[in-house]
Amino acid sequence: MEIRFASVSDIDNLCKYDRHISKQELEASISMKRVYIAEEGGVFIGWLRYNLFWDNTPFMNMLFFLENYRGKGNGKAMVEHWERELKSLGFGTVMTSTASDEYAQHFYNRLGYAAVGGFTQEGEPYELILSKRIYTNPF
Repeated sequence: MEIRFASVSDIDNLCKYDRHISKQELEASISMKRVYIAEEGGVFIGWLRYNLFWDNTPFMNMLFFLENYRGKGNGKAMVEHWERELKSLGFGTVMTSTASDEYAQHFYNRLGYAAVGGFTQEGEPYELILSKRIYTNPF
């Protein structure tokens, strides 16, 4: 699997799959290098998108792989790539969330994420907020 930053040429393909973000916001995220594309042999297989929580903590908003590429270690590899990139930029903590009734919470637990809180929106399952320390400042 190859991982690269998304570019403007990826917008139409991402918009086809990612209905949780407007095209305008997606363009902004791409320009800030906050969207990663996963490919296999040059074929699009998934993506990771993040933003900053409290304007200083990377928060993974979306991790998605096409059906045929799930359960093969691609998600783990993508998250680990993202964490290494952010660690190299000096970030110490990363966050994400998932609905409590989704299997994803177990995926993130295996990667070292821990529940640090959550909330409930009316008519929706409890949303778990997960956090992971990726760098410890020695000072």
